[in-house]
Amino acid sequence: KMKTDNVVLHLTVGEPMSASLVRAAAAMKAAKQGKRIQPYFGVGFEDVGTLFSVFTPKRWELIGALREGGAMTIAELARQLNRDYKNVYSDCERLIEWTAIEKDESGLVFAPYNEIVVDMKLPDRRTA
Repeated sequence: KMKTDNVVLHLTVGEPMSASLVRAAAAMKAAKQGKRIQPYFGVGFEDVGTLFSVFTPKRWELIGALREGGAMTIAELARQLNRDYKNVYSDCERLIEWTAIEKDESGLVFAPYNEIVVDMKLPDRRTA
């Protein structure tokens, strides 16, 4: 059995766009040099409020259930979480939109990441 890489989703709050561009440029350079690069999966949020509006406590719980239980139908997931199907369905749609979970060809939802790392940058100090 092939060893799978540790696949991490990085959620970053308050990181300037330039930081993403620097990361992308470094990856391109490494690829051109023929180096094997660890893929970087990241989603940036302008502020912490936006992050928390997407990654609510119930949605973290949903991701945790998928990490433990593996791929399952949304109905199974709703039963496991003891939540209303419609709400779990809309949470899944939102998390798929933000790449935190995925849906396979047969309609099962699953958590593709080994871990999700949240990194919050403090706002720059404004000079008086």
